[in-house]
Amino acid sequence: MFAMREVRLDCGVCVLRPWRSDDLAALVHQANNRHVWLTLRDRFPHPYTLDAGRAWLDAAGATNPPTALAVEADGVVAGGIGVVPGVDVHRHTGEIGYWLGQGFWGRGIATAAVAAFVPWVGDVHALTRVFADVFANNPASARVLEKCGFTLEGRMPRHIYKAGEYLDQLVYGRLI
Repeated sequence: MFAMREVRLDCGVCVLRPWRSDDLAALVHQANNRHVWLTLRDRFPHPYTLDAGRAWLDAAGATNPPTALAVEADGVVAGGIGVVPGVDVHRHTGEIGYWLGQGFWGRGIATAAVAAFVPWVGDVHALTRVFADVFANNPASARVLEKCGFTLEGRMPRHIYKAGEYLDQLVYGRLI
């Protein structure tokens, strides 16, 4: 069986590691930011409360091998990265997602995290392809994916409704 404590991916500017119960305060601090929430699906709550953080940490700790890892930078939790593995005929694909606290934006951390996470998650979860959905008003996230070898596969007009606004969704994919 896979041991979660063995996961530690050194990405240079950050480290990817399993979520821990003592991450609660840092998780809530980084996640409870409207600017972060605006770039994510509504299942990522706002405001981000202690109860939401506890629920996330419980869920993240329940998967083995892990599907979600903490992104640690400067010795603190800066955000998270994860995959939703496909099922049935999609069982060899996965949707990745990632986020960083606003104070960590623009430092190359997301790019380093995605670059390290994709081959690791492909190996651990036997994936041959990963994809990511990006809000069209988030060009920084699209650029992260492009730097990590993802290709823009499509644009879905007015596919997202977030904070009272319709947005296009960009679909990026990468073979592993």
